[in-house]
Amino acid sequence: MKKIVITLAFALSLMHAKAQTENNTTKYNKWSVELAGGVNKPQKPFTDNYFTSTPSPWVGDLGVRYMFNNKFGLKADFGYNSLTNKNNSLDFDSKYYRADLQAVANLGRIMNFETWTNTIGLLGHAGFGVAQLENKDLHVKDRMGNFITGITGQIKLSNRIALTGDLSAIFNASQDLTFDGAAAPGNRGFSGILFNGTVGLNVYLGKNAKHADWIIISDNTDIAALESKVANLEELVKQTPKQVIVEKPVTTTVLNDKDVVKEMINDKYYSVYFDFNKATPIENSTAAIDVVLNYLRKNPSASLDLVGYADQVGSDAYNEKLSTTRANNVKTIFEKAGIASSRLNVVAQGADTSIQKDSEEARRLARRVTFKVK
Repeated sequence: MKKIVITLAFALSLMHAKAQTENNTTKYNKWSVELAGGVNKPQKPFTDNYFTSTPSPWVGDLGVRYMFNNKFGLKADFGYNSLTNKNNSLDFDSKYYRADLQAVANLGRIMNFETWTNTIGLLGHAGFGVAQLENKDLHVKDRMGNFITGITGQIKLSNRIALTGDLSAIFNASQDLTFDGAAAPGNRGFSGILFNGTVGLNVYLGKNAKHADWIIISDNTDIAALESKVANLEELVKQTPKQVIVEKPVTTTVLNDKDVVKEMINDKYYSVYFDFNKATPIENSTAAIDVVLNYLRKNPSASLDLVGYADQVGSDAYNEKLSTTRANNVKTIFEKAGIASSRLNVVAQGADTSIQKDSEEARRLARRVTFKVK
């Protein structure tokens, strides 16, 4: 009996944690290929009376990215720019090639975009590389170093593909030619400036269902809390005698005159969780509802408080209304299962201010309905 109680409590607790977020053992894909094309605007240096359109075609970009986790990674990318004159400019035709190694930050995960969207992402990137500017008509080439930085918006089309839009700025060091191909000696700093705007695709590689760009990883706080609950339950069971008394007809299991299931319900081992700004319980919460429902059926004299909560995002009035709606929706589930409405009491607590506001993992645990058996 001891092992069964502990095992059930631990399993159900893990289900609750899984329902809120992906934990640190979740497997996800880390590699992706990035393809993009678009327009550019070389800013300087130019010889007088030479200039391009705003924007000017064309840009091509190919990248390979590896994410160390769901927030940070590295990518190597290769770019091509065609630089040609605008109608009122003197004629020129230059090509710009580059190769860069860049650090990548998944700003969507860092800024908790998942609290309001599951399909929009944002990446920041910056790094250094080498480049070559050449003009075949003038038979000149210029090799230089560069620094590139930019931001990439994402729209997830599927677990394998995301649509991207990128804006990048490239700063060339020691650029000894103008973009039109004329000599520009003495430029030792980051004197060349080039802007790129592209639209493309991220293609995610790997055998797992999701990529690091879209996975949510919890910290160890949630698991530590679960382990603490299990340890407390284990200590409770150790203090009880081995004899188990079962009443007939079966109503509940009693250990040393203690109603263990009731205590577990009232100690919030069984809670119903909700997605952000939603009032419908998530699928994984059905296990907790089943436990409480079975208890009420086996104990017809028991009544139940359904205590609704929201996280701290939003106004007090809105969170009060949302917590009430969540508790009422769970009440409706019990009523449809045959529990009399007179046995069910809704308590709206509004925002749970005891849970850390700036932690997405904590806010996931705040969005819940708990129970108190009376």
